[in-house]
Amino acid sequence: MELSIMTLHHQSPSAAFPLTQSYYSGPDNPALSELTIGEHFDNIVDKFPQQDAIVVSHQNIRWDYQTYQREINRVAAGLLAIGVEKGDRVGIWSPNNIEWALIQMATAKIGAIMVCLNPAYRPNELAFALNNVQVKFLVMAQQFKSSDYVQMIYGLAPELKQCEQSNVASERLPHLARVISIGDKHCEGMMPFQELQQLGRQEDYERVEHIASTLSAEDAINIQFTSGTTGNPKGATLSHRNILNNGLLVAEAMQFSHNDRLCIPVPLYHCFGMVLGNLVCLAKGACAVYPGESFDPEATLRAVEKERCTGLHGVPTMFIAELELANFSEFDLSTLRTGVMAGSTCPEELMRKVHGQFNMTDVVIGYGQTECSPINHITDTDSPLEKQVKTVGRAMAHTEVKIVNEQNETVPVGSPGEICARGYCVMQGYWDDEEKTRATIDSQRWLHSGDLGVMDEEGYVTIVGRMKDMIIRGGENIYPREIEEVLYLHPDVSDAAVFGIPDDKFGEQVCLWLKVREGAAMDEDAVRAYLKAELAYFKVPRYIRIVDAYPMTVTGKIQKFKMREKMVSELTESHPA
Repeated sequence: MELSIMTLHHQSPSAAFPLTQSYYSGPDNPALSELTIGEHFDNIVDKFPQQDAIVVSHQNIRWDYQTYQREINRVAAGLLAIGVEKGDRVGIWSPNNIEWALIQMATAKIGAIMVCLNPAYRPNELAFALNNVQVKFLVMAQQFKSSDYVQMIYGLAPELKQCEQSNVASERLPHLARVISIGDKHCEGMMPFQELQQLGRQEDYERVEHIASTLSAEDAINIQFTSGTTGNPKGATLSHRNILNNGLLVAEAMQFSHNDRLCIPVPLYHCFGMVLGNLVCLAKGACAVYPGESFDPEATLRAVEKERCTGLHGVPTMFIAELELANFSEFDLSTLRTGVMAGSTCPEELMRKVHGQFNMTDVVIGYGQTECSPINHITDTDSPLEKQVKTVGRAMAHTEVKIVNEQNETVPVGSPGEICARGYCVMQGYWDDEEKTRATIDSQRWLHSGDLGVMDEEGYVTIVGRMKDMIIRGGENIYPREIEEVLYLHPDVSDAAVFGIPDDKFGEQVCLWLKVREGAAMDEDAVRAYLKAELAYFKVPRYIRIVDAYPMTVTGKIQKFKMREKMVSELTESHPA
């Protein structure tokens, strides 16, 4: 589940109120686009060639749309020159930078499928993702924070050092053919990104134009990984039509125009940055501003002030971090009016501060998930504050929402059930996994979210729980089973139970109760060190307890809710309000 907050002006309801059954259909306007991302982009360039398109503060880049188009075409031609074909999966493993944006647009122009890889991936996580969707070309940063990407990829594919930039022939990554590196360092077996930009010949540029003319809005263009309940991520496959229209509708809701400037400190690998950031700007010819390669509160506010941004994105914890800056009041945020906040419901107090101290008065709440491209619910800006902070809104345009019981029957208004959505936004499916797709999208194309909600008489939905045992920490979706399976691989671990507990800053924190094999010596530090080497940092539990037994049912099922209650009680006692 992913929660988002954004601007919306009047949405005409398509239902007669009050509702009696938990079903609501959003309006059928504005009309959906049937263009590809490349076609829409070129149309925007024709309208606003000299308008600022993208500013990357940490790389000193400021391009207008005409320049941006030229640079995208250079990369598209370079990709064709190294053998990328329509439908090939091109992975991007990098923090936010201009290269990320170029790959997003260039792959869209030539019909390749961009695969978003989390910059926090550890080697095993990266290998799974690359192999799961058969990534053939990998564009990667050389490093990010403390992670040495080059050494990680050499560890997975030592064959790279002898391959002379092509035909990797890796035993562990059998589908990978070529690696392109972003950075100044020479890396054995990898092509520098700057070289890729220079490779295109006249015939390659002509092929870019020809291929673009043959593409369909229904073509798959992006794969986003979502954590799976069985421990392995699933590749949600999204089309031009899915994500371009979600960007267009959110841009309409934000009343964006070519005069707007959007600060995007959120990661591009996620639908939040890629769709609600990049594509929202592209939708109207607005300017995308990247304040840094990753979030830094001061750099973000500095970019807002310097670039006179009218919009600012962020998860709630980002806004809290910005508000907590000692010099917050020194920044001029008077140009802000809107933005998207994602990751969890927004506390009323924070909402008031976003309105007052950030000047973002047109802020409302929405809800969705990667499989919905990602937004399917949204509220009106003129709805009561209680609706904005306690519900996730109503179905967006061209989207139906219903609440169903275990028999898949629509429940009466006010009754809890599973939230389901249907419409243009629903993904094509999980890549090469019909079984998991059928388990999520039924025969009538309803996407089953796994989230429990209640719909009121006006169609507003409130989230009341999760069918899936998911943890949302600071906007990152974490599934306990994935962490547990890594722990089961450790020879000293007998059993592991991972669950979420409430946290004022991050929404939820990850908690682990661990049973150690008899005779083994394992403490919290050792567990944490082991997990840090195997998992992205945000999945490593904040709280770890070594225990002798778990609370169980009479049939032998672990009762995580009792563990959660005990941990909350212990933490409350040790840190009273």
